[in-house]
Amino acid sequence: MKSPDLFSSPEGSQKLLKAIHKMAPELGLVRLMEVCGTHTMAIAKAGLKQLLPSNIRLISGPGCPVCVTPAGAMDQILALSQRPGLTIASYGDLLRVPGSHPGDSLLRRKALGASVQTVYSPMDALNLAVRHPQQQVLFIAVGFETTAPGTAACLLEAKEKNILNFSVFSLLKTTMPAMKLVASSAQSAVNGFLCPGHVAVITGSRAFSFLAQEFHLPAVISGFEPGDLIASLYWLIKMLYEQKPAVRNEYTRLVRPEGNPLALNAMEEVFTPQDSLWRGLGKIPDSGLALRKTFSSWDGSVKYALQPELGTEIPGCSCGQIIQGLMEPEECPLFGSRCTPSDPVGPCMVSSEGSCAAAWRYHPVN
Repeated sequence: MKSPDLFSSPEGSQKLLKAIHKMAPELGLVRLMEVCGTHTMAIAKAGLKQLLPSNIRLISGPGCPVCVTPAGAMDQILALSQRPGLTIASYGDLLRVPGSHPGDSLLRRKALGASVQTVYSPMDALNLAVRHPQQQVLFIAVGFETTAPGTAACLLEAKEKNILNFSVFSLLKTTMPAMKLVASSAQSAVNGFLCPGHVAVITGSRAFSFLAQEFHLPAVISGFEPGDLIASLYWLIKMLYEQKPAVRNEYTRLVRPEGNPLALNAMEEVFTPQDSLWRGLGKIPDSGLALRKTFSSWDGSVKYALQPELGTEIPGCSCGQIIQGLMEPEECPLFGSRCTPSDPVGPCMVSSEGSCAAAWRYHPVN
């Protein structure tokens, strides 16, 4: 039965779950990592962990862009928010992320009088600059390959129209270098990957071929419905069972081998790879996206001399270990006590794609 049939067939999904249970006893402990915050939420919402054999563990990796933003970057942004004549704009999740001090976020700074705006896209921030030509507007760009093309398009328009009161501080990251780091980590001990469907729409399925070729690990590019995820897990278990690692594209509805050429070309025109700091993972070579020198007039890191450091983690917060798949959210000493969605301590509870937020929302602590 093909994946499109499984996607729309509960009976097909049940057959695959039975096949997983039949193969699982021969495999020992299996750790499968999803590298997408949307997958993390979808898995928790569907209760998939409870449907799998006890030796098949689903663990969350560095797939939440807000979660992997280091505390030191937030510290610099928070300090910058006090500058007169400057408006800081970004997505809602980022505005709630603390720096090195509990409770200190852009939303708090806004309540204290800083000019901070929630936007839904980079273009919203650019339009804000157009409407307020006497105010400098700095857009904080976070995300992976999924949001990078939109930021690139925004910068191309800002340059074309010479909108000089607008700039971007790029905290954008790329998925593959982080996956390579995790795949090579004996500590993480990952046996296979659920690859991010949204990222693969941009990069193409070929971008993940290194997982099988270099690391001999099975990988499946998955969609986001329960049927997608069950089919993808089946293929991962089957490849492990047969000892035939490969990269399989389950999300054929949207993902092509070559990806999205227009989006990739826009990214290439605007960005260049740079070393980037990740919460929990440290500095990963060529894992960030810096603006090219031709866009220096719109580069927030140049205009405001921003050079983020890792910073200091809030005491007791285990977000760094959770991002690496070394700890479950419920194992964090702050989970459900000091750290809840209404009063989050770390970004894994702040973000709508965070592992801790997913664990709390769908398996709340009593």
